Amino acid sequence: MRRRTIASEQTVEGVGLHLGVACRLTFRPAPSGQGIAFARTDLPGSPMIPASVDTAVLTDRRTQLGQDPESVHTVEHVLAAVGALGIDDLTIALSGPEPPIVDGSSAPFVEALQRAGIAQQPGIVQFWELREPVRLVDGESVYEAYPADGLELDVTIDFPHPLIGRQRWTGAVDARGFVDELASARTFGFTREVEALRGMGLIQGASTQNAVVLDEASVVENVLRWPDEFVRHKAMDCVGDLTLAGARVRARVVALKPSHRGTVQFVRAMREALKKETTVLEIDDIIKVLPHRYPFLLVDRILEIEPRKRIVGLKNVTINEPFFQGHFPGHPIMPGVLIIEAMAQVGGMLLMGAVPNPEHKVVYFTSLDNVKWRRPVRPGDQLRFELDMVQIRGPMCKMNGVAKVDGEVVAEAQMGAMVRDR
Repeated sequence: MRRRTIASEQTVEGVGLHLGVACRLTFRPAPSGQGIAFARTDLPGSPMIPASVDTAVLTDRRTQLGQDPESVHTVEHVLAAVGALGIDDLTIALSGPEPPIVDGSSAPFVEALQRAGIAQQPGIVQFWELREPVRLVDGESVYEAYPADGLELDVTIDFPHPLIGRQRWTGAVDARGFVDELASARTFGFTREVEALRGMGLIQGASTQNAVVLDEASVVENVLRWPDEFVRHKAMDCVGDLTLAGARVRARVVALKPSHRGTVQFVRAMREALKKETTVLEIDDIIKVLPHRYPFLLVDRILEIEPRKRIVGLKNVTINEPFFQGHFPGHPIMPGVLIIEAMAQVGGMLLMGAVPNPEHKVVYFTSLDNVKWRRPVRPGDQLRFELDMVQIRGPMCKMNGVAKVDGEVVAEAQMGAMVRDR
């Protein structure tokens, strides 16, 4: 599958729900491999804040990314639209600390993205595909995830109010289903909580025009879009928070009394489970990206890829390697330069996965610094290469890499590389 961004810019304006600050939100196309990121254009340097569980702060009532002052608040409705439409790369520029609440739902953001149009671009689409169930309990919130072919939700809430009570929503989350069933469900709250929440600095921009407000028996100055609009909104929130995976989630997620705090922690739990089980790319996939062939293809498997950030790959060393015939016969050890070459090929997979038209490109390494070999690598060893991107400027990049055998570092290097047309 090709990665997806948008074809043109689109803007949504309004006031933020909790902080009450006016904001202009602009959806902008982003290069392949960037992922979803917010840009605070009102701050010096327009700092970028990735939409990731790594930047998420555990808060109640909203999802926050980053630490103040370089933070964004209440991003779940925007991210729900982005995730449901299957957009992989996008810059969301904000002129304030919080996206507009608009009508309290995700629908205005869906409509803006649909006006922008979807554009496909080369690059590796990341998926989270479970093989085993994952479970997390956070206070009253209980989450379970099971293997599935796509994202499916089973969400249950329970509020002691005559219009809510116990409600459940189940369904597959694709673009059409999201638009029809969840996107227009609005955030809700209770009049009895208003004074306390505003005393905490929250709901400063809330009104009956951008939220479903409930007194002890009914809806205040508004009407429901569905009798179960409340659970639909909670399901929509889950879609937004699951987007913090930074990948397309393929799982059946069962959530009882979900919260933003709980869902963020659940995404982290799924990530830890996936690190133990997921093989990202096998050899058939690798040869579609790298130009190397026998006897010089030195990567067997890619275990993890975080586009433009990190990659982990494997090389199985056997006595059948052609270099053992002439390199220390009778005392076979893998040439150190080939260990570095294998490391570079893994780094090439990281770089090539985020460039347009990789089939027409090639990676040249331009520098090696601080190369060290710690111990010999012998037949039967399995080399694990871990590379982290430290700088990208146009077609140029720098990476730090280590090679390990059984958890022990056997080699390390700092590498510079560039992408060129073949």
